Amino acid sequence: MLSRLSFFSPYALWFLFALPGGLMLGTALTSDDPRIFHELIHPSGEFSARFLIVAMMATPLAMLLRGWRGPIWLKKNRRYLGVASFGYAALHTLFYVIDKGSMAGVINEVSRFYIWTGWIAFAIFVPLAVTSTDYYVRIMGPWWKTLQRWTYGAAVLTLLHWAALHNWEHPTSAVVHFLPLTLLEAYRVWYWYIKPKARAVAG
Repeated sequence: MLSRLSFFSPYALWFLFALPGGLMLGTALTSDDPRIFHELIHPSGEFSARFLIVAMMATPLAMLLRGWRGPIWLKKNRRYLGVASFGYAALHTLFYVIDKGSMAGVINEVSRFYIWTGWIAFAIFVPLAVTSTDYYVRIMGPWWKTLQRWTYGAAVLTLLHWAALHNWEHPTSAVVHFLPLTLLEAYRVWYWYIKPKARAVAG
């Protein structure tokens, strides 16, 4: 088994992806700070968003940087990145629920914009993560890609969830994180839709 454990192997990837989460869980379980779960809500959510952003950047980067190994590697492993994003979203949710102390505390906040956007994003993540295996890709056929397009909705809701924290007082971090993905997706739309139409008109 050790001979198969290379830097680019699934074993090594899962270890690296899970390492920050493992450290967070270790901190939560060993800390005497009563606010530790509250303090871990934000970093776990950030890791979820970052994995989501990197996973979604794979295709437009491969289009923009044709032949480069980095984007090709990202495309090959984007399902791992997506599942890691879900894992940190689940950890983020767990820390939040524990911090609230009761389901009544959770329910009382559901009507807040930055809360319900997060819950809906997480609800979208669940079927995406469950169907991430080769088995579901095979049995679902073209429906699998249709389902995966809901990732865009989850990404928008994640951005809103993050930016709206603290009554929109500090949205900069969320915007900076999502800006590269936004620009790459804009390039993708231009390449596949606007550019061909412009050529057709010019021709």
